[in-house]
Amino acid sequence: MVFIGITGGVGSGKTAILQHLKKDPGIFVAEADRIAESLLTPGNPVFDKVVSILGKEVLKSDGTIDRPKMAEIIFNDREKLSGINDCIHPAVKEYVLKEKEGFASKGRYRIYFLEAALLIECGYDKICDELWYIYADPLVRKRRLKENRGYSDGKTDQIMKSQLDDREYREKCSLIIDNSGSLEDTLVFVDRITSGYKG
Repeated sequence: MVFIGITGGVGSGKTAILQHLKKDPGIFVAEADRIAESLLTPGNPVFDKVVSILGKEVLKSDGTIDRPKMAEIIFNDREKLSGINDCIHPAVKEYVLKEKEGFASKGRYRIYFLEAALLIECGYDKICDELWYIYADPLVRKRRLKENRGYSDGKTDQIMKSQLDDREYREKCSLIIDNSGSLEDTLVFVDRITSGYKG
């Protein structure tokens, strides 16, 4: 089983490509954000660490983490943001490696994909067999974000500036998939590539 990390800037079309990949019974798609959410549930050690860093005020009345409140706190406090990252990212990585090894031992999948916004920043290039970069022209990304999510140009620019630039993605990734044009053409290309992996 090959372990592939998949990343790309906001509006590049990762979500549509991931949804397509999930239809292949020989492919498993993991998403770092969803794993992190599952770790932030009461009873999990990660949950306890996060609450100890942010304080009880981050909890809702039902004892779960108030995600908007958490985002507000760490957005305004770099030290707490660093503490949260140091807590969550290693736990997600540990979860991914255990899950991947479990699947590999059973021979159920030929490809394990991991999607993560901070794939490169968190050092997944050191543990993945390959990294794939979903690219789309910046103007195409802006149009998609305006049409599909209602983002203003200002919001889009702000998000894009906070992410790695195109050069850094290209330096770290072994495959660049240009999704600037037709999604159908992109998916045909993706199918052709993934069919070559026999597990």
